[in-house]
Amino acid sequence: QVQLVESGGGLVQPGGSLRLSCAASGFTFSRYWMYWVRQAPGKGLECISYINTIGGDIYYADSVKGRFTISRDNAKNTLYLQMNSLKSEDTAVYYCKGRMVIGGALNEYWGQGTQVTVSS
Repeated sequence: QVQLVESGGGLVQPGGSLRLSCAASGFTFSRYWMYWVRQAPGKGLECISYINTIGGDIYYADSVKGRFTISRDNAKNTLYLQMNSLKSEDTAVYYCKGRMVIGGALNEYWGQGTQVTVSS
């Protein structure tokens, strides 16, 4: 059974930090590109970061560049997102996603999300 389980969300003051984790099971994590996607209240999905299978190709949206750091530990089947200098506009549900194209077919898995609230 494929599972992606996010953790580490919560309430934090502006300027604070959080570290999100995404534990993967039921598929070959090391073969999948991994993504962090968020959805702020009343808004659509925003892909804020991704990392390739070995960490050599990393992307950040302008909205988080310089503040967030994505990483992965293939030995632990875990994806991370270190979030620093948090702002109120970072308030959202954060999802991790795994994506791989196999024989022309897209395999994509999503976690259930973790809430991050930035507020004083």
